[in-house]
Parts: sequence; C-alpha cells; structure tokens
Amino acid sequence: MMIMNKDLESLLSELKAVHEDLRLIPTEIIVVSEWVRLKCRYGCDNYGKRLGCPPFTPTPPQTRAVLSEYRNAVLARFEAKPDPKLAPKHAGRSLSNSTIKMQKTVAELERAAFLSGCYKAFGMNAMPCALCETCVIEEMQKKDQAVFDLDSVKCKNKEIMRPSMEACGIDVFKTLQNAGYKPRVLKDCKEMVELFGLILLD
Repeated sequence: MMIMNKDLESLLSELKAVHEDLRLIPTEIIVVSEWVRLKCRYGCDNYGKRLGCPPFTPTPPQTRAVLSEYRNAVLARFEAKPDPKLAPKHAGRSLSNSTIKMQKTVAELERAAFLSGCYKAFGMNAMPCALCETCVIEEMQKKDQAVFDLDSVKCKNKEIMRPSMEACGIDVFKTLQNAGYKPRVLKDCKEMVELFGLILLD
C-alpha cells in the first residue's frame, strides 16, 4: 500500500492519539551496521537469554532486506527518569518499568497503524524485552535444554513482544542523528534516559 502525504498526516494524527512524541521518517535514513550485534554479544548479559535479543533476532543482512520493503516509519521517543533513591547497581530496575511501558506502547502503535490500513506495520523496541522477569529461553536453559527448535518456543507475550532495533543490527545513534535528534552517551546513572521505538509503516 502506498500512503500519500495527506494520508500520512492523518495516520500520524491517529498514532499521536496513542503516543504524542512521534517523528515520521523515511526508512532510507535507518542505518544497519554489522558491528552493532557485537555490542550485544560481548557487552550485554541478555545475549542468548531473551527472545528479542540475538542470536534469536534477524541478522543485519535480514534487517536490510526487510527495511528495503518499507518507505516510511515513525520513531517514538520516551523519557525514563531514574529513581535517585536506588543505588547505581540497581538503576536498571527503575529503567525496567519504563522499558515495559515503552514496549507496550510500541505494540499499541503497531496495532493502530495496522487498523489504519498499514497492514505491513511492524514495531521494534529499545533495550532487551522486559515483559517477563525470566524469558522462556532462559527457563529452558536452566532445565539444560540446550538444543531446541526455536519455532516451537512459546513466548508468553508473543502478540506484543518485538525485537529491539539494536538486536537487529540497527545503529540507533546514527539513525537518530539522521532523524534530527541529538543522542548522547550517558555518563551517570542518575541522568534522564531517552528510549526510542520504531514502527515500520509502509
């Protein structure tokens, strides 16, 4: 389906009824890089423990192929304010609640876009999935089920669980810069965090 400019304005208005802080972007400014998943593999404790994380997510070449089938998307911006009472090592706990809210909102935005006629609509999140305290993958690993058919794994929130952008190889920093945002590296766990979701439209 090809969305005309007037239709895009109408769609954006409908999506903003779900979440106000949105920015329409052409998918051609979304950057996919091979190095991104190295950060997941060698820098994140959730690698291999969440269905929305590598190695269970699309690879960078697969992500590029998917993006080539879309022309428009929206970036959804969220603010996560850390709890100043929590010690630095527990700062992720307060971020988890914001992540869940973001992930549920991205699912709502995807559904709203779909119901508006964007039948290809697909959402992507930030951060590892936080919908379950322990992912079914990790539960299986604890039971020593090292080998399993991924398609047979039953996610408890399959209807709304979506992979994160970075898990699919998207260079979020560069993509945000291309969209006119000014992302920065946070140096203190007490700083306000910006989270971004992406909804592919048409």
